[in-house]
Amino acid sequence: MNNITDQTALVTGSNRGIGRQFVLELLERGARKVYATARRVETVDFDDERVVPLQLDLLDPATIAAAAENAPDVTLLINNAGVSTGTRLAVGDLDGVRREMDTHFWGTLRVIRAFSPVLARNGGGAIANVLSALSWFSTPGSGAYSAAKAAEWNMTNAMRLELAEQGTFVQGVLLGAADTDLSAGYDGAKIDPRDVPRKALDGLASGEIEVIVDDWTAMVKQSLAGDPSTFYERMRVLLEG
Repeated sequence: MNNITDQTALVTGSNRGIGRQFVLELLERGARKVYATARRVETVDFDDERVVPLQLDLLDPATIAAAAENAPDVTLLINNAGVSTGTRLAVGDLDGVRREMDTHFWGTLRVIRAFSPVLARNGGGAIANVLSALSWFSTPGSGAYSAAKAAEWNMTNAMRLELAEQGTFVQGVLLGAADTDLSAGYDGAKIDPRDVPRKALDGLASGEIEVIVDDWTAMVKQSLAGDPSTFYERMRVLLEG
């Protein structure tokens, strides 16, 4: 992945937010082609002939299979699409919990399973999964999202080992809140969403299996080695302050 000009990428959830920034950054770095996917393909609007709009809905296995058939030249897969329902695990609607898991874990897993043979035929390539600092902790209201992202994070680790045999590099990209529609209701500090693809693609070039985008996420990761009660007390003070 040292030379993006050699790559044909596919980005899920590319019509807005971090996914859109991935497409723009790939184009800026000279990608040969970018399949820009969304649930509603008519919302994909890039003014560049290298962009190929493609329907892909993480909750619809048929669209995932069709995308793999229609994009046989992919060498770089960016799993970015996601959802945040704000569902609590103890009392929230179980349909919301299932939607989080079906999107982040099962949906992403289906995409990887559909495209891993494509990547193998094209020399191995790479996969980058956009994860979250909430893969490692939870806050009130983020229970379903945190559980789903934790599952996706460890699925990323497992896929890294399983796909190494075919020469596919698998990267996890972790961040706190970015200034996108997904975090519109969050009042805390937010990073520029353009930082995510920049650091992820730089990490692919240098062979980083896990990219920590911001200081917040670095702090969360570092805290995992300590007493969790200390960390959660610190989070309580920050959230209440």
